[in-house]
Amino acid sequence: MSIGAFNFMPVILWTDALVFTLLAAVLVLVWLIRRQEHLRAPWRVVAQRPMAMGAALVLGVFVVIGLLDSLHYRAQLPDSPADAPQYSVEVLSVFDALADGLRVRQEKTYSAPLAMQLYAKEFVQRDGVTVRDYPRLQHGGAHLAHADERLPDIAGRALAGAAQGALAGLLIFAGLAGWQARRPQVSVGAWLAAWRGGRLGWPARTVVLMLAAMLMLGGALMQLAAGYHVFGTDKVGQDVLYISLKSIRTGLVIGTLTTLVTLPLAIGFGIAAGYFRGWVDDVIQYIYTVLNSIPGVLLIAAAVLIVQVYIESNPDIFDTAAARADIRLLALCLIMGVTSWTGLARLLRGESLKLRTLDYVEAARAFGVSHARIISRHIFPNVFHLVLIAMVLDFSGLVLAEAVLSYVGVGVDPSMYSWGNMINGARLELAREPVVWWQLGAAFAFMFTLVLAANLFADGVRDAFDPRLGGRR
Repeated sequence: MSIGAFNFMPVILWTDALVFTLLAAVLVLVWLIRRQEHLRAPWRVVAQRPMAMGAALVLGVFVVIGLLDSLHYRAQLPDSPADAPQYSVEVLSVFDALADGLRVRQEKTYSAPLAMQLYAKEFVQRDGVTVRDYPRLQHGGAHLAHADERLPDIAGRALAGAAQGALAGLLIFAGLAGWQARRPQVSVGAWLAAWRGGRLGWPARTVVLMLAAMLMLGGALMQLAAGYHVFGTDKVGQDVLYISLKSIRTGLVIGTLTTLVTLPLAIGFGIAAGYFRGWVDDVIQYIYTVLNSIPGVLLIAAAVLIVQVYIESNPDIFDTAAARADIRLLALCLIMGVTSWTGLARLLRGESLKLRTLDYVEAARAFGVSHARIISRHIFPNVFHLVLIAMVLDFSGLVLAEAVLSYVGVGVDPSMYSWGNMINGARLELAREPVVWWQLGAAFAFMFTLVLAANLFADGVRDAFDPRLGGRR
């Protein structure tokens, strides 16, 4: 298969297939919601909240990066024959191709953010004399002749990138205004007046300003990254900005796939315990009480160890390092899902106990309606808001859980990019002098941004779907 002169072999990892299956399911769900007014109404409430829409934009950027990083391939070796092509064992992604400049510009070891020199002194040759000094980087600031030019160059690149981002935002805003003005009896001036006054029915000002700020920040980062290592480099000289962006996919996969495992268990056990009561309730309570009594880290560590032994015992099944790391990531999602359903199940049990005593449920049982139909028509729709709220809220917790597990050594494969591995790799460097802080800082900044955006969006979803908060809509 080829695109122009670039030959490659597509690679579909297990998590790739699940991610795009989930994307297809979300698109189908969006289509169904658009067809039903009672389903559109709460989402319309979400869309009217400035914080929720601003957070949705940030989440959208993370999701796009994660999807691009889920399109994997193996490049054809340059010296392989055309009739029998051979491919590299390295698995790359579309994001790697787009960020190739960051990926290949590797230094010798640590360098500080936006630096021109290594972070540690070495013996170098200066005018035929061996001296101990900070060597110049191969890529960071290599276009500058003198160190005095660095700060003006950084300021110029940042301003130029921000200006480009502002121009792109202005063009998008102009296109939006022109598109809206095509409606009958609506002029551009009238639309602009409604936009300034916040009378469009959706937080247009917040969305436009947030989008402009993101474009300006992205433009500045792109301009700076073209000449410097914006967040410095790690121990092996790899760009920390590239590592941070690559870690987005791992965080999203952990948060989404684990949730997919958690929801069926929590919904099935929770509703069954509350609706049927009796021995069913006793058995389910016994199960999640036992699970809660065992430290989750021990279960996860045992599962990861079993998967690791299986991978090492069957090397022929996993032909690339990416495949081995991917199956470990999938196993981590499964075991985290199996061990994290108990909280939502307890919540659904309590709500189902209350719902089964309502008059219309009692009437349905009296008329001989089956249990399955009662649960699907009366119980589940009335607890769906709890499921949706818990799903969005738990996402951020799962992202943080991956960082903690990788930090203690039972998380994702050490070869996989993740914020937890970044923190784990940086912990020993915090004790050195001078301190190597930027790897930890970058991981914290990206993780904080994702978790904050998820929580703000979750607040909007909670306010829209929780019937007890109906007056706040």
